[in-house]
Amino acid sequence: MSHISPWESNAAFISYPKQAAFGRNLPKNKIYEHSGANTRLKDLFVEQVEQVVWQYKLAPETINLPARPNVPELQIFAIQLKTSELSLDVLRCIDGAVQFPIIFELSFDSRTQVVAAFKRPNESDASRWVLSDYFATAWLPSDVERAVMPLALDLGGLYEQLLHRLIPTPARRQEGLGDLVGRVEQVAAKQREVEKVASKLAKEKQFNRKVEINALLRHLRNELEQLTGRDSV
Repeated sequence: MSHISPWESNAAFISYPKQAAFGRNLPKNKIYEHSGANTRLKDLFVEQVEQVVWQYKLAPETINLPARPNVPELQIFAIQLKTSELSLDVLRCIDGAVQFPIIFELSFDSRTQVVAAFKRPNESDASRWVLSDYFATAWLPSDVERAVMPLALDLGGLYEQLLHRLIPTPARRQEGLGDLVGRVEQVAAKQREVEKVASKLAKEKQFNRKVEINALLRHLRNELEQLTGRDSV
Protein backbone atom coordinates (compact mmCIF):
# COMPACT_ATOMS: atom_id res chain seq x y z
CA MET A 1 0.00 0.00 0.00
CA SER A 2 1.08 3.63 -0.20
CA HIS A 3 0.48 6.66 1.97
CA ILE A 4 -0.32 9.80 -0.03
CA SER A 5 0.72 13.15 1.42
CA PRO A 6 -2.50 15.14 1.78
CA TRP A 7 -0.99 18.47 0.83
CA GLU A 8 0.05 19.45 -2.68
CA SER A 9 3.49 20.58 -1.61
CA ASN A 10 6.48 20.62 -3.93
CA ALA A 11 8.91 20.02 -1.02
CA ALA A 12 9.67 16.46 -2.21
CA PHE A 13 10.33 17.63 -5.78
CA ILE A 14 14.07 18.24 -5.58
CA SER A 15 16.41 20.01 -7.96
CA TYR A 16 19.26 17.50 -7.81
CA PRO A 17 22.82 18.68 -8.58
CA LYS A 18 23.93 18.46 -12.21
CA GLN A 19 27.13 16.61 -11.25
CA ALA A 20 24.97 13.74 -9.94
CA ALA A 21 23.12 13.30 -13.26
CA PHE A 22 23.38 9.71 -14.51
CA GLY A 23 20.71 9.51 -17.22
CA ARG A 24 21.03 5.82 -17.98
CA ASN A 25 18.12 3.83 -19.40
CA LEU A 26 17.42 0.65 -17.41
CA PRO A 27 16.29 -2.18 -19.73
CA LYS A 28 13.29 -4.05 -18.30
CA ASN A 29 14.93 -7.44 -18.91
CA LYS A 30 17.82 -6.43 -16.61
CA ILE A 31 15.31 -5.61 -13.86
CA TYR A 32 13.59 -8.99 -14.38
CA GLU A 33 16.97 -10.74 -14.27
CA HIS A 34 18.04 -9.18 -10.96
CA SER A 35 14.66 -9.45 -9.23
CA GLY A 36 13.48 -12.87 -10.41
CA ALA A 37 10.24 -11.33 -11.74
CA ASN A 38 7.46 -13.79 -12.56
CA THR A 39 5.16 -13.65 -15.61
CA ARG A 40 2.53 -11.53 -13.83
CA LEU A 41 5.14 -8.90 -12.90
CA LYS A 42 6.58 -8.86 -16.42
CA ASP A 43 3.05 -8.30 -17.78
CA LEU A 44 2.59 -5.35 -15.37
CA PHE A 45 5.84 -3.80 -16.63
CA VAL A 46 4.71 -4.20 -20.25
CA GLU A 47 1.23 -2.77 -19.57
CA GLN A 48 2.17 0.09 -17.25
CA VAL A 49 5.80 1.15 -17.78
CA GLU A 50 7.14 2.98 -20.83
CA GLN A 51 10.71 3.28 -19.59
CA VAL A 52 12.84 3.43 -16.44
CA VAL A 53 15.71 5.94 -16.33
CA TRP A 54 18.39 5.97 -13.66
CA GLN A 55 18.25 9.76 -13.45
CA TYR A 56 20.65 10.65 -10.61
CA LYS A 57 23.26 8.85 -8.57
CA LEU A 58 23.80 10.53 -5.20
CA ALA A 59 27.10 9.12 -3.96
CA PRO A 60 30.31 10.31 -2.23
CA GLU A 61 32.01 10.78 -5.63
CA THR A 62 29.10 12.78 -7.16
CA ILE A 63 27.88 15.06 -4.34
CA ASN A 64 30.79 14.88 -1.89
CA LEU A 65 28.75 13.53 1.04
CA PRO A 66 30.13 10.56 3.00
CA ALA A 67 28.32 7.22 2.76
CA ARG A 68 26.60 5.57 5.73
CA PRO A 69 26.44 1.77 6.21
CA ASN A 70 22.68 1.77 5.48
CA VAL A 71 22.95 4.36 2.69
CA PRO A 72 26.16 3.82 0.67
CA GLU A 73 24.46 5.58 -2.28
CA LEU A 74 21.01 7.00 -3.02
CA GLN A 75 19.43 6.56 -6.46
CA ILE A 76 16.78 8.67 -8.20
CA PHE A 77 14.79 6.68 -10.79
CA ALA A 78 12.44 8.38 -13.27
CA ILE A 79 9.65 6.12 -14.55
CA GLN A 80 7.61 7.15 -17.58
CA LEU A 81 4.21 5.44 -17.33
CA LYS A 82 1.83 4.23 -20.02
CA THR A 83 -1.19 4.63 -17.70
CA SER A 84 -2.07 6.78 -14.69
CA GLU A 85 -2.05 3.67 -12.48
CA LEU A 86 1.09 1.86 -11.38
CA SER A 87 1.04 -1.34 -9.33
CA LEU A 88 3.26 -1.01 -6.27
CA ASP A 89 4.52 -4.51 -7.12
CA VAL A 90 6.43 -2.88 -9.99
CA LEU A 91 8.21 -0.54 -7.56
CA ARG A 92 8.87 -3.43 -5.15
CA CYS A 93 10.37 -5.38 -8.04
CA ILE A 94 12.75 -2.53 -8.94
CA ASP A 95 13.62 -1.97 -5.27
CA GLY A 96 14.34 -5.70 -5.01
CA ALA A 97 16.68 -5.58 -8.02
CA VAL A 98 18.75 -2.58 -6.84
CA GLN A 99 20.80 -2.82 -3.65
CA PHE A 100 20.51 0.87 -2.72
CA PRO A 101 17.71 3.09 -1.42
CA ILE A 102 15.68 4.62 -4.29
CA ILE A 103 13.47 7.70 -4.69
CA PHE A 104 11.08 7.23 -7.64
CA GLU A 105 9.66 10.01 -9.81
CA LEU A 106 6.66 8.71 -11.79
CA SER A 107 5.48 10.70 -14.81
CA PHE A 108 2.31 10.49 -16.89
CA ASP A 109 0.44 13.04 -18.99
CA SER A 110 2.66 16.01 -17.95
CA ARG A 111 2.22 15.27 -14.25
CA THR A 112 4.73 13.81 -11.79
CA GLN A 113 4.51 12.03 -8.45
CA VAL A 114 7.40 11.31 -6.07
CA VAL A 115 7.25 7.89 -4.36
CA ALA A 116 9.58 5.97 -2.03
CA ALA A 117 9.62 3.33 0.69
CA PHE A 118 11.95 3.37 3.68
CA LYS A 119 14.54 0.81 2.59
CA ARG A 120 17.13 -0.60 4.94
CA PRO A 121 19.35 -3.71 5.19
CA ASN A 122 17.84 -6.69 7.02
CA GLU A 123 19.33 -6.85 10.54
CA SER A 124 19.85 -10.62 10.35
CA ASP A 125 21.06 -10.69 6.72
CA ALA A 126 22.71 -7.52 5.39
CA SER A 127 22.54 -8.81 1.79
CA ARG A 128 18.72 -8.55 1.93
CA TRP A 129 16.76 -5.29 2.15
CA VAL A 130 13.58 -4.53 4.08
CA LEU A 131 10.93 -2.23 2.59
CA SER A 132 8.25 -0.25 4.42
CA ASP A 133 4.97 0.74 2.79
CA TYR A 134 5.38 3.32 0.02
CA PHE A 135 4.90 7.04 0.65
CA ALA A 136 3.85 9.35 -2.17
CA THR A 137 3.14 12.98 -2.98
CA ALA A 138 0.06 14.12 -4.84
CA TRP A 139 0.42 14.29 -8.65
CA LEU A 140 1.75 17.75 -9.57
CA PRO A 141 2.52 19.38 -12.94
CA SER A 142 5.86 18.04 -14.20
CA ASP A 143 7.21 21.59 -14.56
CA VAL A 144 6.47 22.45 -10.90
CA GLU A 145 9.16 24.59 -9.28
CA ARG A 146 11.63 22.31 -7.54
CA ALA A 147 13.08 22.74 -4.06
CA VAL A 148 16.81 22.99 -3.36
CA MET A 149 18.31 19.69 -2.21
CA PRO A 150 18.38 19.75 1.63
CA LEU A 151 21.71 20.16 3.41
CA ALA A 152 22.99 17.07 5.21
CA LEU A 153 26.16 15.80 6.87
CA ASP A 154 26.07 12.45 5.07
CA LEU A 155 23.98 10.35 2.66
CA GLY A 156 22.03 8.77 5.53
CA GLY A 157 20.95 12.22 6.75
CA LEU A 158 20.01 13.27 3.20
CA TYR A 159 17.90 10.12 2.72
CA GLU A 160 16.08 10.76 6.02
CA GLN A 161 15.29 14.35 5.04
CA LEU A 162 13.98 13.32 1.61
CA LEU A 163 11.74 10.65 3.16
CA HIS A 164 10.43 13.05 5.82
CA ARG A 165 9.14 15.22 2.96
CA LEU A 166 7.04 12.28 1.73
CA ILE A 167 5.63 11.16 5.08
CA PRO A 168 2.38 12.98 5.92
CA THR A 169 2.70 12.37 9.69
CA PRO A 170 5.06 14.71 11.59
CA ALA A 171 7.71 13.04 13.73
CA ARG A 172 7.44 13.22 17.51
CA ARG A 173 10.32 14.52 19.61
CA GLN A 174 13.26 12.09 19.63
CA GLU A 175 11.42 9.82 17.16
CA GLY A 176 13.80 8.32 14.60
CA LEU A 177 12.78 7.67 10.99
CA GLY A 178 12.35 3.91 11.52
CA ASP A 179 10.03 4.50 14.51
CA LEU A 180 8.03 7.13 12.61
CA VAL A 181 7.57 4.80 9.63
CA GLY A 182 6.49 2.00 11.97
CA ARG A 183 3.95 4.32 13.63
CA VAL A 184 2.55 5.46 10.26
CA GLU A 185 2.09 1.80 9.26
CA GLN A 186 0.33 1.11 12.60
CA VAL A 187 -1.96 4.12 11.98
CA ALA A 188 -2.91 2.77 8.53
CA ALA A 189 -3.66 -0.70 9.98
CA LYS A 190 -5.72 0.82 12.82
CA GLN A 191 -7.67 3.00 10.36
CA ARG A 192 -8.56 -0.11 8.36
CA GLU A 193 -9.74 -1.76 11.59
CA VAL A 194 -11.88 1.28 12.47
CA GLU A 195 -13.47 1.33 8.99
CA LYS A 196 -14.22 -2.40 9.16
CA VAL A 197 -15.90 -2.13 12.60
CA ALA A 198 -17.80 1.06 11.60
CA SER A 199 -19.15 -0.79 8.56
CA LYS A 200 -20.16 -3.72 10.76
CA LEU A 201 -21.96 -1.33 13.15
CA ALA A 202 -23.91 0.27 10.29
CA LYS A 203 -25.20 -3.16 9.18
CA GLU A 204 -26.01 -4.56 12.66
CA LYS A 205 -29.74 -4.65 13.51
CA GLN A 206 -29.65 -6.18 17.00
CA PHE A 207 -29.51 -3.55 19.78
CA ASN A 208 -27.24 -5.48 22.21
CA ARG A 209 -24.75 -6.25 19.43
CA LYS A 210 -24.82 -2.58 18.35
CA VAL A 211 -23.86 -1.55 21.90
CA GLU A 212 -20.95 -4.05 21.94
CA ILE A 213 -19.68 -3.02 18.51
CA ASN A 214 -19.99 0.67 19.40
CA ALA A 215 -17.87 0.12 22.53
CA LEU A 216 -15.21 -1.63 20.41
CA LEU A 217 -15.31 1.21 17.88
CA ARG A 218 -14.76 3.82 20.63
CA HIS A 219 -11.81 1.79 21.94
CA LEU A 220 -10.23 1.54 18.47
CA ARG A 221 -10.71 5.27 17.85
CA ASN A 222 -8.97 6.04 21.16
CA GLU A 223 -6.05 3.82 20.12
CA LEU A 224 -5.92 5.59 16.75
CA GLU A 225 -5.89 8.98 18.49
CA GLN A 226 -2.97 7.88 20.67
CA LEU A 227 -1.02 6.81 17.58
CA THR A 228 -1.70 10.02 15.63
CA GLY A 229 -1.45 12.49 18.53
CA ARG A 230 1.58 14.69 19.08
CA ASP A 231 3.79 14.42 22.17
CA SER A 232 2.37 15.48 25.46
CA VAL A 233 4.80 18.11 26.75
